[in-house]
Amino acid sequence: MAPSGPRSIKRGCQRALYWIPVLFIALIVAWSYYAYVLQLCIVVYLLAYHVIFFMFVWAYWQTIFTKPMNPLKEFELSHSDKELLEREDRGESQQEILRRIAKDLPIYTRTNSGAIRFCDRCQLLKPDRCHHCSVCDKCILKMDHHCPWVNNCVGFSNYKFFMLFLAYSLLYCLFITATDLKYFIKFWTKGLPDTQAKFHILFLFFSASMFSVSLASLFIYHCWLVCKNRSTLEAVRAPVFRHGPDKNGFSLGFTKNFLQVFGDEAKYWPVPIFSSLGDGCSFPTCLVNLDPEQPSSPAGSTEGRQFPSKPLRESQSRLLTSTPSWSESEGARDKDKKGASNPVMTVENEA
Repeated sequence: MAPSGPRSIKRGCQRALYWIPVLFIALIVAWSYYAYVLQLCIVVYLLAYHVIFFMFVWAYWQTIFTKPMNPLKEFELSHSDKELLEREDRGESQQEILRRIAKDLPIYTRTNSGAIRFCDRCQLLKPDRCHHCSVCDKCILKMDHHCPWVNNCVGFSNYKFFMLFLAYSLLYCLFITATDLKYFIKFWTKGLPDTQAKFHILFLFFSASMFSVSLASLFIYHCWLVCKNRSTLEAVRAPVFRHGPDKNGFSLGFTKNFLQVFGDEAKYWPVPIFSSLGDGCSFPTCLVNLDPEQPSSPAGSTEGRQFPSKPLRESQSRLLTSTPSWSESEGARDKDKKGASNPVMTVENEA
């Protein structure tokens, strides 16, 4: 076994290397600001430029520094369950243990072979749409992908920020390209004075137009994913339910798919503030034939069921976990059924 010292140094060096793409983008953005504001200096456009620039940087910052959300403790194995699982050698016996644990959880997706999705590294049952990131070495709720350009996992907690980052960065590049075009033409027609600024104008136009093409394709693709309520991983490999793979299993129609990512308050849609609906552990589904072994839960909602709504301030502070979770709500319902003659204080079911 290698000593922990060299291993920790290696991990530290890897983490430092992961920041190189982010540093590259930061330098490009800083240079573009210098070239546009100080060299090109088109006064009439500066107000609009700074508004777009501010929103772009804000969204980028939120995408980078918003921590990915991990599964709740209810999905982790207890100490006794871990010991029981380790003692079993046969895969079928282990699956029986996992099925028993999963029976009380809102889990509807399976592996390709129909087994319960279990993470060996995190020692937990994976919630629907949750995947293990090999870079972060954690299970990420509604994981979309690990993005090297933000050095972060894009998932439930920051997918809205990532979408706004793509939108504002594309708008930023298109704005620079459009306002710099006539000066770019003057450069080739010898209409610009022979100063240092003309080279900034030339490279500013080239870089902005090239980034516009790549950003446009990426933004359009993710808009399509939002409309279909799929993650990048789900677009590559459809989630597997009891009846088999279903790429549209989580799609509820365009409007509800959009609201699930951006929230139900339109005033927060263009702002990089968390407003997504849900808790990241369970999701409404359009499927009719759900797993009969699973309890009725928020994940098995129908077309008429509403998304769980939370005040924005609570969403910002703890990403929808400051109020009773689905497990507490289920427990309250069970108590109501068993002890109707002995009223107890009920917990509001938000799912």
